[in-house]
Amino acid sequence: MNTRTVIRGGLVITASDEIHADVLIEDGRIAALATSGTPAAEAWTAERVIDATGKYVIPGGVDAHTHMELPFGGTFASDTFETGTRAAAWGGTTTIVDFAVQSVGHSLREGLDTWHAKAEGNCAIDYAFHMIVSDVNEETLKEMDLLVEEGVTSFKQFMAYPGVFYSDDGKILRAMQRSAENGGLIMMHAENGIAIDVLVQQALARGETDPRYHGEVRKALLEAEATHRAIKLAQVAGAPLYVVHVSAMEAVAELARARDEGLPVFGETCPQYLFLSTDNLAEPDFEGSKYVCSTPLRPKEHQAHLWKGLRTNDLQVVSTDHCPFCFVGQKELGRGDFSKIPNGLPGVENRMDLLHQAVVDGHISRRRWIEIACATPARMFGMYPKKGTIAPGADADVVIYDPHAEQVMSAETHHMNVDYSAYEGKRTTGRVETVLSRGDVVINEREYTGRAGHGVYTPRSTCQYLN
Repeated sequence: MNTRTVIRGGLVITASDEIHADVLIEDGRIAALATSGTPAAEAWTAERVIDATGKYVIPGGVDAHTHMELPFGGTFASDTFETGTRAAAWGGTTTIVDFAVQSVGHSLREGLDTWHAKAEGNCAIDYAFHMIVSDVNEETLKEMDLLVEEGVTSFKQFMAYPGVFYSDDGKILRAMQRSAENGGLIMMHAENGIAIDVLVQQALARGETDPRYHGEVRKALLEAEATHRAIKLAQVAGAPLYVVHVSAMEAVAELARARDEGLPVFGETCPQYLFLSTDNLAEPDFEGSKYVCSTPLRPKEHQAHLWKGLRTNDLQVVSTDHCPFCFVGQKELGRGDFSKIPNGLPGVENRMDLLHQAVVDGHISRRRWIEIACATPARMFGMYPKKGTIAPGADADVVIYDPHAEQVMSAETHHMNVDYSAYEGKRTTGRVETVLSRGDVVINEREYTGRAGHGVYTPRSTCQYLN
């Protein structure tokens, strides 16, 4: 049962405002805000009062790119919906959008039903789904219309991974044409997978088998080329485009050019591209395998271009692409052959803290932090203002955030079900203290009080930047 809750004395930060205000929560939603200390605020009574003096009161994070229990490379992502959403809550994220997978030869509906079965009753926070489209045909295209109507309004395609998820330009074009009609949003993994496969085989033939070669064969130019091609195909189809996990400065330049032309093109990057680099991929004793993901980590000089893209709004969203594989027994599948290392990093618990560190470091403002981590992903994927803000009527997904607490990121202390941290030993300033999901306290002063099954499935409307 939800009780009335008042959060008193904090600095409420949204994408548009910073205000010292008290927040009244009733029946799982934000009921009202009032300036702290005023008669209106003082008159509120509640069963639960949370003192946020000296703290930030921010919307729960919206991570629009996660892969719980994803089958990949002969194994499965190590976080289940239960462990992954619990870790998300610890990190101040209260909504995830995960990817249901259509397998070649099967329907979209089968894939979506499979992911519903994985998630239902297991999630600590609210969740929604995108649909990975691996097999474009007449039936698939009809199904896309039906999925949009029922609240699965985004479809991911891959220019990478031939033989697994790959779609050729013709299939991509047909899906884009359909989304132009039904209001869906195509999300693109933009890398030239056909060319990359050639470079992989050539590298292995030369005996270049270490993890660092994963980054060397997946060239930035092949990310830029695919990004350019995806933009042009979307332009031909008259469709919007969202490019996932942008890592290379050359790809950012393609997005910036398209946006300067007024095209409905959007870009996402991830914390690993902002904070890690090819230096990590080159770590000795196969440690570099921990950092194998696609698109790959880039040389450090790319980071400044990504930060600039986030400031200029050529990149709009920071998601995690959370897809963890344990070092022992999973990443090790690629010893002696980097192409067999499962692709993916853990990060769902770290995103809000890393982006707050970016505020501390002067890369972005506090409001931009909330914009790229909460408000924009909610708008991009049709969940705003239910999610992504603190305003009357919004779901009471609220984080009390201590901007002064210091922490050291470590596998010893994180809650993700993976045996290493991509940010091991990194010192950050700022930490989640208390988290409410639809008015229920799921983290209470650094103690987990949530439960599997609290999180509910959230149907989405279409992209709110296109209406």
